[in-house]
Amino acid sequence: MTIERIGAERTGAGGQNLPFSPATRAGDFVFISGQVAMKESGEIEPGGIEAQTKRTMENVIAVLAKAGCTLDDVAKVNVWLDDPRDFWTFNRVYASYFPNGAPSRSTVRSQLMVDAKIEIDVTAYKPLG
Repeated sequence: MTIERIGAERTGAGGQNLPFSPATRAGDFVFISGQVAMKESGEIEPGGIEAQTKRTMENVIAVLAKAGCTLDDVAKVNVWLDDPRDFWTFNRVYASYFPNGAPSRSTVRSQLMVDAKIEIDVTAYKPLG
């Protein structure tokens, strides 16, 4: 089995190079690195959990697309929330991205490494041929 790094050039705030690939394909599995509500400019989306969940999910969708996947291919989601009081609003927004049923998911409270309210990583399954 070969491992393919997808979208290896990644920068954060201030143009800082980030030492990870946005996605890695290992056989039929695609692993998407943790995504936050970072805009193209490298700034975190302003606003509360609703705006940040939407931006984070759009970032997940964009990285999945680079790997030839969609949300329909997602098997597992991991979510880190900065504030547990945001859980219900997060759930409402998150559910709108999976109208046909959501994948398995774990959600925990954690202090994030950047000034964001949420981080999401996913594992997708998309056979190669």
